[in-house]
Amino acid sequence: MEFTEVEVVLYGAEQLCPSCVNLPSSKETYEWLHAAIARKFPEQPFTITYVDIEHPPHDPKKNEFARRVMEEDMFYPVVVINDKVVGEGNPRLKTIFAELEKYGYKAEKEDGI
Repeated sequence: MEFTEVEVVLYGAEQLCPSCVNLPSSKETYEWLHAAIARKFPEQPFTITYVDIEHPPHDPKKNEFARRVMEEDMFYPVVVINDKVVGEGNPRLKTIFAELEKYGYKAEKEDGI
C-alpha cells in the first residue's frame, strides 16, 4: 500500500461543549492526539491542525466546517481526516489510528517480552 501524508484537523473551542463537561478541553485533546499519533506512527509525517470554531481561519473549507460544527450542534472536539469525521466529543484513538492506516500509516511494532 502506498503512503499518503494526511492532515488531521481538530475543530474545537475554548469553552467545553455542554455535553462534554467532564472531558478534556479541545486544546488538551489536540495536544494528546498529536503526541499519540507521533508515538504510534514514528517517522511518518502528518499534519495536525487545531481550528477554533468560534474564530475559524480564512481557509474557506475549514471555515465552512467550523460553521457546520456550530450549526449542527456537533460534540466537539471534532476530529476530521481528509474530509471524514472520525471522532466527536471524546474521540477514540482506535478509530483514528484505523483511518490513518487506510492511508498507508504503519504502527511501530512493539517488542514482545
